[in-house]
Amino acid sequence: MSELTFEQMLEASLKTIHAGEVVEGTVIDVKPEEVVLNIGYKSDGILTRNEYSNDSSIDMTNVVKPGDTMEVKVLKVNDGEGQVMLTYKRLAADRGNKRIEEAYNNHEVLKAKVSQVLDGGLIVIVEEVRIFIPASLVSDTYEKDLTKYADQEIEFVISEYNPRRRRYIGDRKQLIVARKAEMQEALFARIHEGDVVEGTVKNVTDFGAFIDLGGADGLLHISEMSWGRIEHPKKVFRVGEKLKVLIKEINGNKIALSLKFEELNPWRNADEKYAVGNVVTGRVARMTDFGAFVELEPGIDALLHVSQISREHVEKPSDVLKVGEEVTAKVVDFNPEDKKISLSIKALLTPEKKEAPVEDADVVSVDIDQVIADQTEE
Repeated sequence: MSELTFEQMLEASLKTIHAGEVVEGTVIDVKPEEVVLNIGYKSDGILTRNEYSNDSSIDMTNVVKPGDTMEVKVLKVNDGEGQVMLTYKRLAADRGNKRIEEAYNNHEVLKAKVSQVLDGGLIVIVEEVRIFIPASLVSDTYEKDLTKYADQEIEFVISEYNPRRRRYIGDRKQLIVARKAEMQEALFARIHEGDVVEGTVKNVTDFGAFIDLGGADGLLHISEMSWGRIEHPKKVFRVGEKLKVLIKEINGNKIALSLKFEELNPWRNADEKYAVGNVVTGRVARMTDFGAFVELEPGIDALLHVSQISREHVEKPSDVLKVGEEVTAKVVDFNPEDKKISLSIKALLTPEKKEAPVEDADVVSVDIDQVIADQTEE
């Protein structure tokens, strides 16, 4: 029996490998674009940057170092130059596929960082598996700008799993809807009409503001924003602002809110401040053809009828008054039930002195002939 040469014995001691096999290797050299590993084979294995990660900008010297051990998958036993080509990302993807399949079957909630923002949705990567979340499944409301999600860690579930087509669809919307339903149920269980709660301004419109109460939105109508007048809600409130609001009414899943707290109601002491005969001062808030409305304080307007503006005839209030002008007048009527107050400037004006009436010559007549006759008899 012939003796084996050293080379033959060395080769015999080395294991055999096949394409697709998973092997463990030790890093023996690292360059920015590739890693060389000792995999216990007659040739070292080469792991390129492209087969390590989908990130083409990565510097391999920053992620591995000589002496590190790692599991890799054999792509080619001989690349034509006697080198063994390895892949790490495909092994990770295989394992990732299994992980995604388990999550899909178990309806598991996954968490990952958004790696890419597209026009039609978001891309997240779970164990080297790219998962697409369509824009329609990102949120329960329309998202015009998805860039705010860039590099953000989000939760989602797998709604479609198709490894043959490499189609993996994520869904974040159903988690948001489910959580909001839970929060809404908890909210309605604890709130009641008359409660004062804290909320956050979510949206401001021409007719009011929607307040997020933590589970449901309530409507703060413009008429309930103040005891006084509000020109436009956007001049008073801003999105994100915190507010303490009064729950005025709960109707099904609709909540009506108010900021007209009773302790701030200006009509509470109005009967004393605006009793008939009192002289008050206010500013002209608005005008109509029949009179001007004077704001005595926020929430209390009084009518100054056109006939009570002056002792002289006034055709319309705007002929002598202007909005914002301060006026002083007397209260001539107070109706607390209807919350109506009537004013009069005319009542404060000093009456004009009247001249003594001149006797009419036709009324006081003198008989001239009789006067002459009387003088003749004398």
